Parts: sequence; C-alpha cells; structure tokens
Amino acid sequence: MSERFVTDTLNRDDTDFDIGLRPSRFHDFVGQAKIRERLELSVAAAQGRGDVLDHVLLSGPPGLGKTTLAYILADGMKVNIKSTSGPVIDKPGDLAGLLTNMEKGDILFIDEIHRMQRAVEEYLYSAMEDFVIDIVIDQGANARSIRLDLPRFTLVGATTRSGLLSSPFRSRFGTVARLDYYKPPELQKIVERSARILNVDIDDEGSAEIARRARGTPRIANNLLRWVRDYAQVRADNRIVRDVAIQALTMVDIDEHGLDEMDKKILETLLQKFSGGPVGIGSLAVSVGEEAGTIEEVYEPFLIQEGFLKRTPQGRVVTDLCYRKFGLQPPGSQPSLL
Repeated sequence: MSERFVTDTLNRDDTDFDIGLRPSRFHDFVGQAKIRERLELSVAAAQGRGDVLDHVLLSGPPGLGKTTLAYILADGMKVNIKSTSGPVIDKPGDLAGLLTNMEKGDILFIDEIHRMQRAVEEYLYSAMEDFVIDIVIDQGANARSIRLDLPRFTLVGATTRSGLLSSPFRSRFGTVARLDYYKPPELQKIVERSARILNVDIDDEGSAEIARRARGTPRIANNLLRWVRDYAQVRADNRIVRDVAIQALTMVDIDEHGLDEMDKKILETLLQKFSGGPVGIGSLAVSVGEEAGTIEEVYEPFLIQEGFLKRTPQGRVVTDLCYRKFGLQPPGSQPSLL
C-alpha cells in the first residue's frame, strides 16, 4: 500500500468525523487527569465568583485534545467561543475585528498561536491585561490613536511549539498546561467510546490493539478505528477483534509499536546511511524527502518518547532499542552466545 494512501487515510482533516467524536464536557474527556481537574476547578471558581475565566495556554503535540479542551471550557462557562488560527491573523486590524465583536466572558480560541506575527502578538498585550486596544485612524500627519474598551474575555491559545512564544506573551496567560501523550489504557477507553458513538462492534482485545498502535494520540486512535471499521465491514463481518485489527493495521504499515512507514524510514536512514548518527536535522530531512519542521514536530516527539531516537548537541542518534527493533546488534555490546 502506498505511503500517500497511508498519509491520506490517517492524517486527513475529516471535520465531521472529528467533531462527532469530540467530547463536549469534562466528564467525557479521557486522560490528562491533572490538567482536566485544574481546568474544571478554574471554571467552577470563575462561575462561583461570577467572573471571567483567566487566559489559558495549552501546549503539546498535535491531536492530544487542545482544541477539544477549549470548547469544553466554553461549554463549562456557558459562553460563546470564536475560533481562529495564528497564520490567518496577518495584521492587528484582523484581531481588532474579532475582539470588538465579543461579549463579556466569551472565549477567543487561537490555534497554532505561535505562528502569529510578532506585531499581532504585541497588540494582544493590552487586550489581555487591561481589556483595551488602540486603533490608529488616518495616516501621516492626520494619524491619531483611539482607545477602545473591550468586554472582559478569555483568550485560549493552543500551540505545538510553546518555545516560539515570547516570554512577555507567555507570562500573560494565567493557566499554562502541557498535554502529554496518552497511555494505552486511556486510549482504549477513547476507542471504545468512539466505537459506541459509531455503532461499531468491537471487543476488548480489538480496542486494545488499536490503542497500542495509536502513537499515544487520541486523534490517531480515532482515525485508526475508522480504517479498521472499514476493513471489518468488507472482510470481517462488521466485527473488530484482535486479529482483524492486526490485519487491518498491517495493511497500512502500522506495526506493533505504532510506527508507520515514515517513522521506519527515518530510523532505517539513520541506521543505514549515517551509521546510527549523529546527523543534523537538515541532512536527515533531505535523505528521507521530508521537511525538517515536519520531522521535528510530527515524527521525532513520538520516536524520542518511545526510546528509539535521541537528540544530542551533535545531531540525531538512534538508541540501542532501535538497533534491536531492526534485528541489529547495538555497537559496543557483546554478541549473545548460543
């Protein structure tokens, strides 16, 4: 099966599918227990005071529930939420239009907030702290600034690279939370919940197998479930058991560790072309035919988390675990005696 098919199947933006499975209340949100409890407490406290929720910054790899939590916060506060993304906001005027149309307590959700222009980011400072913005009217000698009062609102930002946010901007968020990869038991609960919503017949072993190969990410778990459902519909009488899940996921090159075709290509390239490393991210990206940023943001975090890869000051290096996965003897280790 082609790499393009695998990518399209597992990573495409199926909005209706994603929204249909997205929990809308804290009670239904699985995993991230400490963050969930902290946010739920903040919502209860704000409502008890009749106050506005403090600004929230959610960071972590893609697909872990940052957008879902933003909408759960809006539901918990019983307010409206307006959603946009960092790359869409080109200039301060775009942001002014969003802010002036909000009502008290409303949530402005900005996805990929680290990709906003620096001028736009600085424009948010007074809006977040003092709930005012300055608008410049006319140009040249006739230019003048008008200060507009804003209703008290909550900014919820989501980012996969919190290090790209400036310190002054990051310090203006009252709550900063980083989402981590999920454990297989948590992902299994998510798969089982999604299966109930989709009316999919799946047993415990089938859901556990999907969860084990989902790279610690709920979005991937749901996408894998969708693919296994289609496979079971055509070839397994509409029932997902462990063997059916294994056959379906093997068909799209998802192995028992959750590694896909590109993951294995990165590791094999490091082993075969660079003798295990170290190698710079630029050289690695050229060798595998992928953007350096994509490798850093999409593939590396999981490979490092699972112990197959590590970063050093000299570059990327594979671990002994990676050698063993591909049936190779780690350098410097004693060969086993038969």
